[in-house]
Amino acid sequence: MDFSVAASIGGLPDFLMYLGAALILTVIYAVLYGVVTAHNELKLIRENNVAAAVAFGGSLLGFVLPLSSAIQNSVSLGDCVIWGVIALVVQVLAYLLLRLCVDGLSRRIEEGQIAAGVWLGAGSLAAGMINAACMTY
Repeated sequence: MDFSVAASIGGLPDFLMYLGAALILTVIYAVLYGVVTAHNELKLIRENNVAAAVAFGGSLLGFVLPLSSAIQNSVSLGDCVIWGVIALVVQVLAYLLLRLCVDGLSRRIEEGQIAAGVWLGAGSLAAGMINAACMTY
């Protein structure tokens, strides 16, 4: 097998486009998630609030799992972005549903109640895993 650097990095432009789109979508998700939640995750994380870190970390993973599935299964960058937006919407809806199950979820996370953070993080991750599996069309 002949090794060629040019052939090896021939996919670099596509890699950079998909990476850029994924980073932009992830930042949009993080900002939107911060707007939708009643608590400020980054402020709480900076204050060493473990519940907020677990909740936000699970949510972020719950978003990037289907995003990575969209990247792997898309037929074009536009297709990938559309499915990335769908992943974003599903993850926000998951948050809205999960908070219905625990009274005062945001307040509990602000207070550092680990159980509330684990609930939200694990629920978000579960939603993301199901979402990702559904994107393996």
